[in-house]
Amino acid sequence: MKPGPPVALTIAGSDCSAGAGIQADLKTFLDHGVHGLSVVSCVVAETPLEVSHIEEVSASSLGAQLKILTDSYPIHAAKTGLLPSAASIGTIVEILKKTEITLVVDPVMIASTGTSLSAKGTLGAMTRQLLPLTSLITPNIPEAEALLGRPIRSEGELEPAACDIAQRFKVSCLLKGGHLPGTSNRLDILWHQDEAHHFSHPYINMPQGIHGTGCTLTAAITAGLSHGKEMPDAVAAAIAYLQRLIHSAQRWGDGDESIRCLGWQSTRDSYPADPTRLG
Repeated sequence: MKPGPPVALTIAGSDCSAGAGIQADLKTFLDHGVHGLSVVSCVVAETPLEVSHIEEVSASSLGAQLKILTDSYPIHAAKTGLLPSAASIGTIVEILKKTEITLVVDPVMIASTGTSLSAKGTLGAMTRQLLPLTSLITPNIPEAEALLGRPIRSEGELEPAACDIAQRFKVSCLLKGGHLPGTSNRLDILWHQDEAHHFSHPYINMPQGIHGTGCTLTAAITAGLSHGKEMPDAVAAAIAYLQRLIHSAQRWGDGDESIRCLGWQSTRDSYPADPTRLG
């Protein structure tokens, strides 16, 4: 019997529309030749256009899911997505601090629809408890502004902001520049080991009706790390992967009310089953 593929874990919310959260992460892991495990932190009733209900999983259920997986599988890397409360973060930290799993944190706070997704006090628990265990945090601009307590208004402010987050929380930081105004190329900045890495990619006028881009990006980075990629290489590959998914997005319906989904199935053939061949 041949050895199994690398194992990656996602700790996130369940998205019933399968465009974000646990479902997006598992699709991405599969695309990258990684065996994906999942711990559900909350159940979210949503589509890309609306979030109608969020129900947090109990601390006992959350802890039981995570403990049995960390006890049973050789997890190479893990990512967190939506963690709805300080209590959920505390439960996760108590288990993860006993492991040596490489951790990527997507500091999910607000849905693409603008709906707040986390309870008061969650940001503080994340910075005090979770980030000390973290290898990489991947904020977008609103999340970075919350972490730093100051606005980020221009491309020239991205690198200093990424550096400040990395140094303040002693973690590598990928700051995503997609929320800046304008239609020129977008810039993402990775601050890693006291060095800035710039990733420029074309602006895509992404219509309302697509969500899960942040989840998918962090899942792809986590998959790359589980294959042994260096951080800058894992980030570069994940950004290119996400660009392909956006370009191959699928659609149901017409006009402003149409629902779109990233095009995982369209890219499946580009990721060979043999993980040693992944580029």
